[in-house]
Parts: sequence; C-alpha cells; structure tokens
Amino acid sequence: MTGWNVRDVPDQRGRTAVVTGANSGIGYVTARELARRGARVVLACRSDRRGGAAVDRLGGEVPGADVRFRPLDLADLGSVREFAAAYRGADDRLDLLVANAGVMALPQGRTADGFETQFGVNHLGHFALTGLLMPALLATPGARVVSVSSVLHRLANIDIDDLHSERPYRRWIAYGRSKTANLLFVHELARRLAATGSDLVAASAHPGYAATNLMTAGPKMEGRRAAELFMDAGSRFFALSPEAGALPTLYAATAPGVRPDSFTGPSVLGRRGSPAKASRAGWTRNDTAGRRLWEASERLTGVTYDALKV
Repeated sequence: MTGWNVRDVPDQRGRTAVVTGANSGIGYVTARELARRGARVVLACRSDRRGGAAVDRLGGEVPGADVRFRPLDLADLGSVREFAAAYRGADDRLDLLVANAGVMALPQGRTADGFETQFGVNHLGHFALTGLLMPALLATPGARVVSVSSVLHRLANIDIDDLHSERPYRRWIAYGRSKTANLLFVHELARRLAATGSDLVAASAHPGYAATNLMTAGPKMEGRRAAELFMDAGSRFFALSPEAGALPTLYAATAPGVRPDSFTGPSVLGRRGSPAKASRAGWTRNDTAGRRLWEASERLTGVTYDALKV
C-alpha cells in the first residue's frame, strides 16, 4: 500500500461500476479514474443537469470513456427503487458499487420518506440501493461494495432508540451518527457475506479533509454567509484536492487483496498521504449494534437482503 497512487489503479476493462454522487468532488474523480482504466461507469446523481454536465466533462477528459448518467435521489426511496429497477433491466452485471454521495451538517430536515436527512441520505438511501442491487453484485465474481465514511464518525455512535436525532437535533452529531452507520453497515454486511460464503467484498474508506462542496452546503441552505465563506476558505487553503481525497476510495475499490470490513484513509494522521489502514472507533465493529442497525434499516426502508439471511 506504501506510495499507492492513481497510476496503480488496475485495468478495469470488462468491469461495470456505479458511483453515487459522481457529478463532483471525490465521486467525480473516482468515476473518471475508473473510466480511464476501462470500466463502464454509471454516474448516479440527483440532478439531471449536473449529472449530464459531468458526463460531458468526463468524456472530454477521457476520450472514448464508457460513461452514462442515471438519476438517483437518495433522499427518496421511490427514486432509489426506480434506479435499481432500471439498472437491473439494462445491465447483467455489477462489479463495483461506490456509495459515495452524502450530505454534511445540514439544518434539521426530513427526506421524502420522513427520515432525518443526514441519516436518510448517508445511510438509509445507500442501504436500500445496495440491497436492491445485491442480486447483481452477488452474481458477479469478485464484486465489491465500497462505502465512503468519514473520520468524523468519531463524533458520535448511533443511538438505536433515536435514529433520527430528535433528542435534540445537533447537526454535527447527526452527521457523525450517519458516518458511524456507514461503517456499521459495512461491518454487518461483511459478516453476513462471510456467513453465506460469498466472495463479494464490503469495504469502506474516507477521504481525510478533502475539498468538496459538502462543507458549504449547510451554511448556504441557511443563508449563513460568514460560515459559508469560512468553510470555503478552509477547503481552499487546507483541504486535500478531490484527486488526493479520492485515492482511499479508489484503493478500496480496485487494489488487490482488500479485506472485508477494512477501512482505508490517508496515511498521514488520517489527513493526507497515500492510502493506508485507517483507525476507527471501536463501536463501529460492534456485532450487536450492527445487527440492530441492519434490522432497523430493513424495517424503515422495506428493503430486505433475502440472500443474506443469517
């Protein structure tokens, strides 16, 4: 893993990948580099305009790239189901699902299905999407699921009795809980895959402090101009570029020998450097918490992983 960089991404010809939130930031870079190595890549994004623009931009940067846009709004389970049905109807394989899209520190809100926005988008939307695409993943030898979490998962463990962060709502705590949920999901998914003998690898990664639009989205929604400028300045002067921030995800998605339930991040203090094993809170490896979150997620989304019943 030492010194691993984008030039080390293996040949991806013949492989198909879905990358959520691929219209900008590390999601876009992830999709671009997979396409550069020959993968067929589906950019799963909420905005038709931004998704289409990303396809055009990527095609200009990687001539001949096999990329396409399909609409996906993780804040709406109806959209998740439509995406999955359309994918299953058009494609017979899925080698890689990168659960990258997310929101950060938003004001209190609800998804179309009534879930707290950060938990609903960052965890439940991806839980449902992965479950609905699971038949294609299980049918593809050597497939992987990569969930993009954050070092800020350490802000908070989940509260199984308050999954929607109502007592009270604190935006950063809710964000931390959603990122803990990402890691617990991968932990439980890896456990279930092992129990059923599947070779599908479930892993996670984090970008460190990368320059994306996540940091400014919350202040912008509330009209907090000073906070927006502060976050923007931090991203411009201190954050990693999206290219550097995408390396841990690309490693988890493509490098040989990636272990189930592994967590990859930047090597230097979790902030910069080549991909390396990342530290994580002990609560993200708790089997009981993983099982309880899984059962609650199936109940809330109505999506069950029938092939992985254990």
